[in-house]
Amino acid sequence: MTWVAAVARLRARREPGVLVTVATVRGHAPRRAGAKLVVGQAETWGSIGGGNIEAVAIDRARELLAAPDPEAELMEFALNDKVTNRHGVQCCGGAVTVLLEPLPVVPAVAIFGVGHVGLELARILARQDLDLHLIDTRPDQLTEQRLGVLADAVAQVHVYHTPLLPEEVLAELPPGAHILIMTHDHAEDAALCDAALRTAGLGSIGLIGSAAKWARFRRRLAEEGGHDAAAIERIKTPIGLSEITGKEPATIAVSVAADLLRTFERDRR
Repeated sequence: MTWVAAVARLRARREPGVLVTVATVRGHAPRRAGAKLVVGQAETWGSIGGGNIEAVAIDRARELLAAPDPEAELMEFALNDKVTNRHGVQCCGGAVTVLLEPLPVVPAVAIFGVGHVGLELARILARQDLDLHLIDTRPDQLTEQRLGVLADAVAQVHVYHTPLLPEEVLAELPPGAHILIMTHDHAEDAALCDAALRTAGLGSIGLIGSAAKWARFRRRLAEEGGHDAAAIERIKTPIGLSEITGKEPATIAVSVAADLLRTFERDRR
């Protein structure tokens, strides 16, 4: 498997990893600069030359995997028989610098309702390294032409057309996914709030709307849904930063995106 495929596999599995690259070579070494190794929690793919270099790099990569917010770092190796190594002697005669780059599990965000606000929000979040899930019951909101503004996305974008039961998508989302409920239909919003509270393992749950809308939803979730007060408090409404009060779709989207980015920062600590 190529290192590119290995990185893609980790991303698809939502597992962290470390990309190890031979950055510089002086003199003789097992591999040339550019050789790569991908280290996962239980597997590795590729090689930077075997022996002590590779074994030490894997050890350090696994330490980075266990760290809360690891940063890229360089390791230097002298390849001669005068150096005391952890995993045996490599006496090629040269020197090697290895770069270790953490590949964290990126955040996941699901936007239920890709209307005016939802699309503006998707445009902003698509510029972030995350998994972005877009769900709508209306096919005209998910056309290739309309979503063309996301063509250069940094995020990996997943689109779901759900004609009947958008809440079924909740079970397909990755653990820890942050949910934003902003459909065109208040009944659909209410059903999604109820289903989200019944779905284990989700991240934050946000609902767009007014205080009057939330008062009706809160009563319905308690009386008809059987949710207790603590569960209902998981739903944040209104969404976004309270200091930003504009009603334009782009303004609301900026506010919601900023609040989400703040949540991502807290989650990394």
